[in-house]
Amino acid sequence: MESWQALVLGLVEGITEYLPVSSTGHLLVTQRLLGIAPSEASNAFAITMQAGAIAAVLGLYRTRVRQAALGLVGRSREGARLALALAVAFVPAGLLGLALDEWLEAHLFGPWPIVAAWTVGGVVLLVLGRRLVGRAGLPVEAIGYRTALLVGLAQCAALWPGVSRSLATILGGLAAGLSMPAAVEFSFLLGVVTLGIATAYKALQSGAQMVEQFGPVAIGIAFVTAWLSAVLAVKWMVGWLNRRGMALFGYWRIAAAACVGTLVLAGML
Repeated sequence: MESWQALVLGLVEGITEYLPVSSTGHLLVTQRLLGIAPSEASNAFAITMQAGAIAAVLGLYRTRVRQAALGLVGRSREGARLALALAVAFVPAGLLGLALDEWLEAHLFGPWPIVAAWTVGGVVLLVLGRRLVGRAGLPVEAIGYRTALLVGLAQCAALWPGVSRSLATILGGLAAGLSMPAAVEFSFLLGVVTLGIATAYKALQSGAQMVEQFGPVAIGIAFVTAWLSAVLAVKWMVGWLNRRGMALFGYWRIAAAACVGTLVLAGML
């Protein structure tokens, strides 16, 4: 892999990871456009690049992350509540993803499943429109195990590439009664857990093949680029969602689906 290819993939990962547009879908399509053939190594590269985006959220939400860490060692009651809520929310997708990992890669890591997911998600966001702006609801501190479980069940939908983990968990949080800021924050924190475990799993399973095929330099470039671009994307997204809602991302998803579908039909992808 050339350095510029790693840079492009890192940018795509960082910009799209926490936006409700599906980073996995964008990465799989971008890899094909760059001439990177689908393989165990390329799929692992697409997933392990998430480490850069994880680092971004760990830095931006370090106070909340520290609170959860203190809760794990019995030094913060609120932190313990948050940590347990995150664990409960992770379990459904964690178990389902582990059981279906090979089947998902064999059947859904292709252009048409991604186009379908982008389109359906885009329509959902356009229907909801600005109705989610300024939505009142519970803060992060009030998240109980029932709310966490509902968000976790919603996250299962994101196992389908193109759905978007952020989209599923934010909408799940809103449906469970969270305010928009709380749903976004809990989605990001849950992403640290979910993406962190998925990244570690893929690195252990296919890391050797990934390093052999792409090299440590390309992996390092992708990580740093994903980290820096994710910092900017998260800051922008939080402000945008609180002021204007999610309709923009609906248009984005439908436009991406139309472009990719056209390229596939034209034999260019």
